[in-house]
Amino acid sequence: MTNFFSKVFTRYPIKTRRFLEILPGFFSWTLILFPLWGSLAIPYFVAYFILFFDVYWLYKSFSVATTAFIASSRIKEAENKNWLEKSSKLPDFDKVNHIIIIPNYKESVEKLRTTINAIAQQTFPTKRIFVILAMEKREQDARRKANILIQEFNETFGQIFATYHPDMEGEVKGKSSNEAYAGRQAYRQLIKGGLVDIDFATISSVDADSIFDKQYFSYLTHSFLTDEKRYNKFWQSANVNYNNFWKIPAPTRIIAFFGSVWRIAVLVQHDKLIANSTYSLSFKLLKRINYWDVDVIPEDYRIFFKTFYMLKGEAWVEPIFLKTSMDAPLSQGYFKSLKNKYDQERRWSWGVSDDPLFIKWWFTVPNVPFIRKTIMLYNVLIDHFLWPVNWFILTIAANIIPFINPVFSRTTLGYRLPGIAGAILTSCLFALLMLIIIDFRARPRHHSLSKTREFLFPLEFILLPIVGFFFSTLPALISHTQLMFGKRLEYKVTEKI
Repeated sequence: MTNFFSKVFTRYPIKTRRFLEILPGFFSWTLILFPLWGSLAIPYFVAYFILFFDVYWLYKSFSVATTAFIASSRIKEAENKNWLEKSSKLPDFDKVNHIIIIPNYKESVEKLRTTINAIAQQTFPTKRIFVILAMEKREQDARRKANILIQEFNETFGQIFATYHPDMEGEVKGKSSNEAYAGRQAYRQLIKGGLVDIDFATISSVDADSIFDKQYFSYLTHSFLTDEKRYNKFWQSANVNYNNFWKIPAPTRIIAFFGSVWRIAVLVQHDKLIANSTYSLSFKLLKRINYWDVDVIPEDYRIFFKTFYMLKGEAWVEPIFLKTSMDAPLSQGYFKSLKNKYDQERRWSWGVSDDPLFIKWWFTVPNVPFIRKTIMLYNVLIDHFLWPVNWFILTIAANIIPFINPVFSRTTLGYRLPGIAGAILTSCLFALLMLIIIDFRARPRHHSLSKTREFLFPLEFILLPIVGFFFSTLPALISHTQLMFGKRLEYKVTEKI
């Protein structure tokens, strides 16, 4: 079958690509508009669809709450272990080195210094940590900033140096192409230069605002050395938005809350765990797959699925049960901060642009275990395809039918539909309460924050319907629609002060 589909994609490359690009937006718009036209044509089917979707959301809410509780408990347990002591007892501990790439563009020296300081405070010997400042050559201030940081931390690490990624024809400006350039420079300078043994080296893609737990690289060393399939693995910690949690506007804080508990929960969700934002892998694996792709904006899902299919399904993401704290978007001024968060959601939701390629690989790459590749693809598509849809079905769909079809609203099902749907979704509040408690336990205490403000934080969730639409649904819907019409998204750096 893969040969047949390979011939189809080869014979009709443009038509198949455009069909798959149209698919996410077509699916989303169909479900969004379904309650409108369906209320007239097939009202009973629409009603049962809404109830089924609400029950699915109830299940999903408690599933996230349960897995977040399990993962947060394992994080607490891992934080109390001495990972340096555990890893130092393993054979080949002294051979392990960690290479860290920090891609950045127009980040302040202070922001980069904070991130590097967190790396300098690792329990793992810092002389076996190599830091690469992946600068963009087009940034006028890049060399000055890099020189300041290199001079400041020159004696701390095995090496700290900068690369300057030039704009190249055929590349998309952004994190992925910058990292690919820095990765190749790291190979030439560190691996070929004889400073690092590729068989015992990891490389980490690190956002410029990532604050690692002090035991991250000791934990990573232990996981690397004890894993028989270390050259087929990515490692992922819980990337949480706790750095500036109380400085950001309330709408951004709500999104940061859900994003943080979700990324905690996914650590124990097996094949739903995919490399995101800040993650690690063996350098040997990175070299084998020929580094990051240079023609994409969202690089994390792309590099994992690229690896997954190149290795015929023999690739996995292993959890690191520690938190890596990051910034939520923050600018000078309230509304500029909100605009910044919207732009970030647009960039994240543009990850849907990778779905056509993932679908193509599912059809055309032979000898990949069918069940696992199907589960992996399903998990990605269900999240991406429903991203713009959830709000409409959950918030307004059950109340549309009485206005569109008053006759149906006088039937038993039509009359009771809004009440049943409301009761199901109200039950989700218990899951929300569980998430609030989990987040409270996981989030570090802020010394200058009053207990009253923290206690009143749940009241901000009254903004959830508005926040959900403008900072999740709308940017995702625009991304889906833009992809439908074959438009591309220009990379925008998220400002974080």
